[in-house]
Amino acid sequence: MMRKPQGTRMTSSNHEEKLGLMICGHGSRNKEAVDQFAKLAERLRPRFPDWPVDYGYLEFANPVLSNGLDKLVEQGCTRILAVPGMLFAAGHAKNDIPSVLNAYQAKKPGVTIEYGRELGLDIKMIKAAGARVQEAVDAANVEHGEVPLTDTLLMVVGRGASDPDANSNVNKLMRMLWEGMGFGWGEVCYSGVTFPLVEPGLEHAAKLGYKRIIVFPYFLFTGILVRRIYNFTDEVAARHPEIQFVKAAYLNDQDYVIETFEDRVQEILEGTNNMNCQLCKYRAQVLGFEAEVGLQQESHHHHVEGVDTKDCEYCEDNKCTNECLKHHPSSEHSHHDHGHDHAHSQGHGHDHGHSHHHDHSHDHAHDHVHHHGHSHDHGHDHSHGDGHDHHHHPYPQADHPLGPKSMYKKD
Repeated sequence: MMRKPQGTRMTSSNHEEKLGLMICGHGSRNKEAVDQFAKLAERLRPRFPDWPVDYGYLEFANPVLSNGLDKLVEQGCTRILAVPGMLFAAGHAKNDIPSVLNAYQAKKPGVTIEYGRELGLDIKMIKAAGARVQEAVDAANVEHGEVPLTDTLLMVVGRGASDPDANSNVNKLMRMLWEGMGFGWGEVCYSGVTFPLVEPGLEHAAKLGYKRIIVFPYFLFTGILVRRIYNFTDEVAARHPEIQFVKAAYLNDQDYVIETFEDRVQEILEGTNNMNCQLCKYRAQVLGFEAEVGLQQESHHHHVEGVDTKDCEYCEDNKCTNECLKHHPSSEHSHHDHGHDHAHSQGHGHDHGHSHHHDHSHDHAHDHVHHHGHSHDHGHDHSHGDGHDHHHHPYPQADHPLGPKSMYKKD
């Protein structure tokens, strides 16, 4: 059992410190996805009975992160533990969320925010993924008859990011599932930003001669990208009737996911929430991404922060139908197609996490934030003026024939 600390303690200055927990989500235009994240946050509340627990979103949903933080401060919290609801750490966990938290803390003297790391790859997340895959295998065996695992190919679909460290973690997850469960073969594809995309990935897999292909979206929650993954699975399956395609469920609030969130909170308290920075493109000259070493830590989501999830006129029972894209091709429902580094990811590598100081920020003058573990000062003071345009660094493989633009809107 995890040791649960008390909600308050006396600090060195004899002021009572009150802990609070903030779960930081990405946000979505899809109401079902937002509701699922809120449910996960609600499930964490009884696991920290002595603390106020709240949540907020980076973009495309309310409450925004600052609203959730406000609620904790209003309840007297002076030490806030912030955990990113991201599978892997790329741009959102490394830059966007820490930037918002830094800006908030700068306006709240007396409040300390400590930032945790992403869910990442550990034994519990692998077990959560394995449980979803096994559920799909069991259901397919009941419906269609048993197929040996050695005659089955596992396709793990990641979100995709412009961070190669995050993308590579999807491959590691796939290998752990492949080897651990005994599938005949394993492959990886991505929903956007990098390559291969879902359709070419599945077409490639279909050529390998396996009787069954399990398609597993390694996503926390539903949304338009999960819907497209399933739609492309149906399209490729129609072209290959000799192969049985099986769609596994995404993670959602699987019990091991909830336990991993608990672990990330405990890491902050123990000061052990350090990241593996060896392959971080912001810190090391990763092959193909050398120009991104030392880029400034900043959020690219100001323009969509707090854009609320209103009931879409085309969605049915809060389930995305993609109809909005046919009627409004430029709709913000398609926000994951604007070329941002949306790794949540579902994102995805490491998030330099420690405390909120998360100074992967390359010495961005954010030293006011409390910080556990080692510093990520990269020796760069990239302070930009107010007129800085928040563009993303170009992805070096943008012209790859198997990607990397997000899945086209064909639904």
